[in-house]
Amino acid sequence: MKVSQEKFGEVNGQPVTSTTLVNNQGMEVVSIDYGCIITKITVPDEKGNMENVVLGFDSMEEYKMHSPYFGAVVGRFAGRIKGGHFELDGQTYQLEKNNNGNHLHGGLRGFDKVIWNSQVITDENAISVVYSYLSGDGEEGYPGNLEMKVTYTLSHTNEFSISYEAVSDKKTLINVTNHSYFNLSGDLKRDILDHELTLKSESFLELDEELIPTGEILSVKDIPFFDFREGRTIKSGVESEHAQNILAGKGYDHPFLLTENEKKEIILKDDESGRVLTIETDQPSVVLYTGTQMASDFTIRGVQSRKYLGLCLETQGLPDSIHHPHFPSSILDKGEVYRSTTKYLFTVME
Repeated sequence: MKVSQEKFGEVNGQPVTSTTLVNNQGMEVVSIDYGCIITKITVPDEKGNMENVVLGFDSMEEYKMHSPYFGAVVGRFAGRIKGGHFELDGQTYQLEKNNNGNHLHGGLRGFDKVIWNSQVITDENAISVVYSYLSGDGEEGYPGNLEMKVTYTLSHTNEFSISYEAVSDKKTLINVTNHSYFNLSGDLKRDILDHELTLKSESFLELDEELIPTGEILSVKDIPFFDFREGRTIKSGVESEHAQNILAGKGYDHPFLLTENEKKEIILKDDESGRVLTIETDQPSVVLYTGTQMASDFTIRGVQSRKYLGLCLETQGLPDSIHHPHFPSSILDKGEVYRSTTKYLFTVME
């Protein structure tokens, strides 16, 4: 196991530090303390070639100018909150509106746009970097001083885990996730349209024209393009003429409710490279986003940015849950400890 740190850049005169975790098999995870952004995950293909499988940049300037949340921890609330407001115990809270009059991914200066404190921890079986941040009472409109901790851990077995922990001194909302864009082809050799995704999910949330849940929970049995239980290529949803695929930019930007947890409930495969990503989580849903809103006016490590160059599998609570009482709650009580873990296992096809 190896760990190293170096200066990545600066934000408003403050240094940004990059931390590289390398296990005994050569798998590498690189992250920076700005937004807890994962800049690289390097894993082998079926022939042993080590290549990067996430979208990211090599400079701080590119992240500030172009990044659509590449690799970042987003919060306090991942996804959209309709109208940018919510009510708790009879009090209305107005959040920053940063997405067509709605609140998205924590606002104008969410967790993805602040510098976190970092600490490296090593033992015989794993290496970790622990990021911590105090989100002050009223930040982006949220109540409570929220003490937030995110831990990235890499094991000998090519398993990478993300653990979240938070506590607030007032009742508040919390729904955090990591917004990495995966592309298992390696070093962006191809787009993700031929990736095959399997989800243990029997239902998903219907979205309105602003990509906010309507409150309706739809069965995948009735809409084949959303049925990933037996595996389905991303391309099939892109080619679909279903209204939900079209409004998501001809693809997906949908929360899928998981029927099982911590039982290989999310599996992504790329036949050509032979890479397999298996995700296990304790969260109720995963948002599948197929990069349909990615701009094409910049490059990503020499590759032209475009739609479908990467896909996100955002394990989280349900977006806009505060306005839908039948959704799982994302309310965190004063003094209550929020905990969540998602594990990412990288293997190759047998």
